[in-house]
Amino acid sequence: MTKSGFRWKQFIKSVAVIAIPVALQNMLTTTGSMVDTMMIGSLGENNVGAVGLCAQFSSLMFSCYWGFVGGGMLFFAQYYGADDDDGIDRSYGITVMCMMIVALIFAILGLAFPSAVMRLYTDKTAIQTVGIQYLRTVALAWPLQVFSMAMSALLRSTGKVRIPLYAAVSSVASNIFLNWVFIYGHLGMPAMGVRGAALATVIAALINVIVCIMLAAHSRYPYLFHFKKHFSWTKVHIREYFIKCFPIICNELLLGIGNACISIVMGRQSEEAIAAIAVFRTLEGLVIAFFAGFSNASSILVGKSVGAGDPELAYQRAKRIVYMCSGTIAAVSVTLFIARAPVLKMMKLSGLSYEYAGQMLLIYMFASVIRMGNWTQNDTFRSGGDSTFGTVLEIVFMYIAVIPSVYISGIVLRAPLFVIFMCCYIDEPIRYVLMQIHLYSCKWIKPVTEQGRNALKTFKRGFGKKTSGKDRTD
Repeated sequence: MTKSGFRWKQFIKSVAVIAIPVALQNMLTTTGSMVDTMMIGSLGENNVGAVGLCAQFSSLMFSCYWGFVGGGMLFFAQYYGADDDDGIDRSYGITVMCMMIVALIFAILGLAFPSAVMRLYTDKTAIQTVGIQYLRTVALAWPLQVFSMAMSALLRSTGKVRIPLYAAVSSVASNIFLNWVFIYGHLGMPAMGVRGAALATVIAALINVIVCIMLAAHSRYPYLFHFKKHFSWTKVHIREYFIKCFPIICNELLLGIGNACISIVMGRQSEEAIAAIAVFRTLEGLVIAFFAGFSNASSILVGKSVGAGDPELAYQRAKRIVYMCSGTIAAVSVTLFIARAPVLKMMKLSGLSYEYAGQMLLIYMFASVIRMGNWTQNDTFRSGGDSTFGTVLEIVFMYIAVIPSVYISGIVLRAPLFVIFMCCYIDEPIRYVLMQIHLYSCKWIKPVTEQGRNALKTFKRGFGKKTSGKDRTD
């Protein structure tokens, strides 16, 4: 207990219970991606670059459906805090339906128009050829992966963080084993190269779904299996859902388009640069794994407090989680940079590709701390009910600063790769300052539950009179 009365021990425990399983799950996924890259790397740098560009297309899909994940978690956490089971069921039904529509659209594009997708991302014919082979198979995995993500968001928001973790363990382990079988042709199978890696991804995604459902059923978890309630909506429910989710959906969609524009610029650099970028994106997943833990902890703990009618607790939790995230990300980024030499060699990089990847890791060591702080604050605002402020800020800076500077440096000036890469982060420091001001204003606390709205009125009257020394937690 500190002088302020804030019970740090209990707070850290609450964060750890959510953050550690989520971080472990994402680290497992990243580890699986690293093993994929190492195995594919033995086939040549063009194969690494092609799979990396395909991952950028799936990242665009991620951006299109992630708005529904963010919006869904806002409702899941607040309704869970208010003990509103019907609200959770309805919100999950709308969320999973919207996410699956996105997944099916992208799967059709990947299966039916792989050539057009690859031509969009790179002008290198050799890389396009490999990417087409990979897309035609891996697209089958996307609906399964998106369905798993919807289930994971619901499970995490309602306190079942271990089920997605165990499902991820099964999925990653099977993916690594099946990569060994299909890529190189073991156990009587033909050597399939990148198509084998894609097939392994599809089977691993199916295993993830099956394990998740089986564990949820075994633990008698209710919300996944209330099928009729998932679709018991009214116009009022749908309207409330999309009013809150629309800014998040727009944010993620426009952000995804912006990142696709950046990927198109990067895909027109040298083959060595494309391979280095693909490896960097894989390693970036290690940092994002830790960020995702804090982001989910923030969304769940803050959203639950807002929904339960305790906005002061939500505020005190929010500002501490942001700084804990930044400190952890700093430690992870420095460690990754120090260990860059053996890691990059394991990823089969050499020569210019190795040099480019080292430069990107050096820049990212500093940029990631601010970037993840911004992302955590934005997720905090969303879980509190404010889906607009961070959205507008991120999109405005993306389109007036980041994309123009990346395009000019990469296409017009043909600047060195590290200059182009630095331009990807030029907006982060300014946004961080603006996000901090909004965080401390508490204007982001906007409940969707009745008890939350009633408590907010009292909190607003007293907030101006309170000092930061009057922190507390339950």
